[in-house]
Amino acid sequence: MTSLKHTLSAAILGAFFAVPAVANPANVTFVTEGIINAGMAVELDDNCNEVSVRMIRGLNFLQGLKSHLRNLGYSNADIDAFIDNDAEKDRLEAIARQRLSDLGVVVGDASTYCAVARGQIAQDTQIGQLLR
Repeated sequence: MTSLKHTLSAAILGAFFAVPAVANPANVTFVTEGIINAGMAVELDDNCNEVSVRMIRGLNFLQGLKSHLRNLGYSNADIDAFIDNDAEKDRLEAIARQRLSDLGVVVGDASTYCAVARGQIAQDTQIGQLLR
């Protein structure tokens, strides 16, 4: 289970990041927001023992983002190239961590991660739907 979790984490935080110049910003926003939310779910899971990422749901969610990109005309090669964009990965991770902070997470304080996770689950947000 742990290796599946790490696979999901790597896929969430390492995939789909570069965007061709001709992309529709609204569509890219849909994908990047999905990645940010998935990254937030993984971060909550990593720091709160009371919740866990729903692996199958998470993988299906990522496949949905990939399908969305294919429907926009991106090739598998384009999508695979996204994985290698470390600068964009770092940018999206920073956004995810800032949003968690804005929600009340304090780095090193597991209780704050758990409180945010429970709140996201209760509100049935995209982040909450990726957690149990």
